[in-house]
Amino acid sequence: MPGVEIYTDGACRGNPGPGGWGALLIAGEQRKEIYGAEAQTTNNRMELTAAIEGLLALKRRCEVALYTDSKYVMHGITEWLPGWKARGWRTAGRTPVKNQDLWERLDLAVQSQDVEWHWVRGHAGTAGNERADALANLAIDRLLRGH
Repeated sequence: MPGVEIYTDGACRGNPGPGGWGALLIAGEQRKEIYGAEAQTTNNRMELTAAIEGLLALKRRCEVALYTDSKYVMHGITEWLPGWKARGWRTAGRTPVKNQDLWERLDLAVQSQDVEWHWVRGHAGTAGNERADALANLAIDRLLRGH
């Protein structure tokens, strides 16, 4: 199984507000950049979307090292998800899980890959994370310009 690194990031101007997501996929010498935006969203939704779209961009099962600067995504997928599912998509406090639609999509996307999750500090000079952030902001800029 080939190894792939995926760097993901989400951005929002206002929270909620216009938001974008970006993902950089690296496999050996190959690099692929993907991004998108929504007119009215939240930062957490864009962070989740970046991870989902990064994983969905893979054409076959891979060993994936996925890097995110979102503790929300990192803790959600590695710690909280089993409990949420066991409680019928309720938090430990019995309130509905926010962004359930995206958590379900991420859960499904993860099942088709072999993912190892990594948290990186945002805006700390990690090249892949900086590029994913730039892609997320490019997506917002294009949305706001009407492209």
